[in-house]
This record gives sequence, C-alpha cells and structure tokens, in this order.
Amino acid sequence: MHKTLRTLSATLVTTVLLTGCLGMPEQVTPVSNFELQRYLGSWYEIARLDHSFERGLQQVTAEYGRRDDGGVSVLNRGYSEEDGQWEEAEGRAYFVNSEDEAYLKVSFFGPFYGSYVVFELDQENYDYAFVSGPDHSYLWLLARSPNPPRALIERFTRRAAELGFDTDALIFVEHSARASQQ
Repeated sequence: MHKTLRTLSATLVTTVLLTGCLGMPEQVTPVSNFELQRYLGSWYEIARLDHSFERGLQQVTAEYGRRDDGGVSVLNRGYSEEDGQWEEAEGRAYFVNSEDEAYLKVSFFGPFYGSYVVFELDQENYDYAFVSGPDHSYLWLLARSPNPPRALIERFTRRAAELGFDTDALIFVEHSARASQQ
C-alpha cells in the first residue's frame, strides 16, 4: 500500500478508535511532578502492544517538542520492512489536567484525541517511560537508548502484568543502524 494512503488509513482508524477516549485503565495512575522540558526530545520504542497503525514497523522512534501554542509536537517514525520505507505520523498533545501530571491527550487527525498516560518514569534522568492509552490494549515502553538494560524490560513487563495488560502479546521492537540513516 502506498505510504501516504497507509498512513492516512491508519490515522483514520486510530482516530475512530480513540475518539473521546481520554480515560485510562483501572489502576493506572499518571506520574506526578512531571517536567515536560525533561521529557522532550528523542525516545526509542522498546516494546508495545499491537495496533494497526504500527503493525509491521520496526526501529520506531518518537520525537517530542514544544509547540508555540503551549502543546507538545509529536513525530512518530518507523521502518516498514515489507514496504522498504520509513513511515511517519505527526501529531500534537496537550495536558488534560495540569502540566505537572503526565496525563495528556494526543491527536494525529483533526479534533480527535486519545489518552497518553505516563504511569512510570525514571524521575532522576528521564531515561525510560511506561506509557498507556485509554485502556488495556494500548501500552508502550519508551527509552532514551535503543538497548535499555534487560532488568528494565523485565520490570516493565512485570509492572504491566500487575496492572492488567496482556504482556504475552508484547512486541519487542528491533532497532538497527538503519534507523540513524534517515
């Protein structure tokens, strides 16, 4: 499928699924004392639950920046081995309650938003983040390095299972030198 069409289709499906989904899974609590300035920048996706908008993508990264309107710019990129090309989606995010609570709403299409909840974060260096969407089918492990310590991945898996996520279905994202080529 053509890159633009696939991206548009994925965005539309995601939008339909996330319309009005600003809740969060039971037992998930957003990090407090959140500092957006420290969270901005590049992140590697280490693990995720499967969704059509990321299906088949490896070397997935997220880049967060400050928007002029006070929100957060979002640029997600991933490489499709099947299509032999990079795919990206641009979005925007805004805090739901206050800027010191890691509970945001994110949109990749028009006025439709879905939850982005950081429920665990390395408070010292902002080196990793455990992120949820509006329900137990959305889960990500993000890290500043493409190869975080094995103990972190095990902790993420254990914590996510405790919170009711299906950790048997986790996809572990491959990263290679090709990611830095574009």
